[in-house]
Amino acid sequence: MASTPRAVIWDMDGVLLESADLHYQSWVEVLQDYGLTMSREQFEQTFGMNNRNLLRAIFGERLSEEQVAEIGSRKEARYRELVRGRVRALPGTREWLARLSREGWRQAVASSAPMANIAAILNELELWPEFDAVLSGGRLPLSKPDPGIFLQAAAALGVPPGRCVVIEDGTVGIEAARRAGMRSIAVTTTHPAEELRAADVVVDRLDHLPEDAFEGLVEDQPG
Repeated sequence: MASTPRAVIWDMDGVLLESADLHYQSWVEVLQDYGLTMSREQFEQTFGMNNRNLLRAIFGERLSEEQVAEIGSRKEARYRELVRGRVRALPGTREWLARLSREGWRQAVASSAPMANIAAILNELELWPEFDAVLSGGRLPLSKPDPGIFLQAAAALGVPPGRCVVIEDGTVGIEAARRAGMRSIAVTTTHPAEELRAADVVVDRLDHLPEDAFEGLVEDQPG
C-alpha cells in the first residue's frame, strides 16, 4: 500500500528570497503621496498580511476601500519594478527544493502576495518548475494568521494537513501553520529566533538545517 504523500509549503518573501527592504521602500514611496507614513516597526509587525488587512491594521478606517485598493495596487507595481535584477534565492533554498523533489515531497508556494508578485519573483529566480502548486492569498478575506492559504495549498497538493511542513519567516505565518494543523520551520530572516519560538524548528538559514529535518517532522504523523 502506497504511503500517504507528504508536502512542503513555502512562504515566499523572507523564505525563498530576502525582500523585506524592497517591500518597505515600496510602501514608503507610495504612502507619501497620500500624506501617510509607515514606521519600520509597523511594517515588521504586519509583514505577511495581505495588503488590505495590512493597511487596515495600520490605518484603520482612515482609508476608503477604493483608497486601500489603489494604494495596494500602486505599492505592488512599484515593488515589481524594484525587484528586477536585484533578487536572489536565499542560501539553501535551491538545494532543499531539489532534494525534496527527488525524495517525492510535493511542494507549493503559498504567499499573501498578489499573484503578479509571485510570478515576478519565480520568474526572476527561475523557480517555477520546482513547484506543484502556486497560491496567492492576496484576495482572501482573511490573511495570516488565518490558516486559509495553507489549507488551500494542502488541498491543491492532495496532502493531509498533518503531512505538511510549512517554511515561514513571519510570526503570523507560524501561527497560521499551527492553526492549520501543520508542522513548521522558521527562518530568522525578518524576526529574531525568540519571536519565532512557536515553530517546531528555528534556523538562521535553510542550509543550516540537518539532513533529516523534514523527515523528523512528519514521520510520526498518521498516514
